[in-house]
Amino acid sequence: MEHLALIIDYGIIGILLFLSVIALGIGIERFFYYKKIKLQDFRDKKELEIDLTKNLYLIATIASNAPYIGLLGTVLGIMLTFYSIGQEGLIESKKVMIGLALALKATAIGLLVAIPASAIYNFLLRKVREKLALWEIENGRERI
Repeated sequence: MEHLALIIDYGIIGILLFLSVIALGIGIERFFYYKKIKLQDFRDKKELEIDLTKNLYLIATIASNAPYIGLLGTVLGIMLTFYSIGQEGLIESKKVMIGLALALKATAIGLLVAIPASAIYNFLLRKVREKLALWEIENGRERI
């Protein structure tokens, strides 16, 4: 069961940190791309939309799944705590509380990854809508 503690500490939390770097990297790349894009280079609105939304699904996927990955770490941590209690045969509240507190860190990190990823996704989606609206205005295709 000691391997389970390593899986929680390095596996689950490592995956969450890796996902946060991916979401942040895509967010930064998309932000700078939106700043330099030339709308007149696109003849078709769908082509523009495909180009603007490239890789946004990854940020949305990270935002929606990071809490579940954190929850998996918490469940594994609680299982480890209960296993340790069963092995020792003694119920010492200090050990139980430390084990549960450590188990909950995975959920906390999952939320710390999901909340900014969700904000980045919504920010970028707003920029996509602005660019599409500007393209329609520039091409005289504004629909009322």
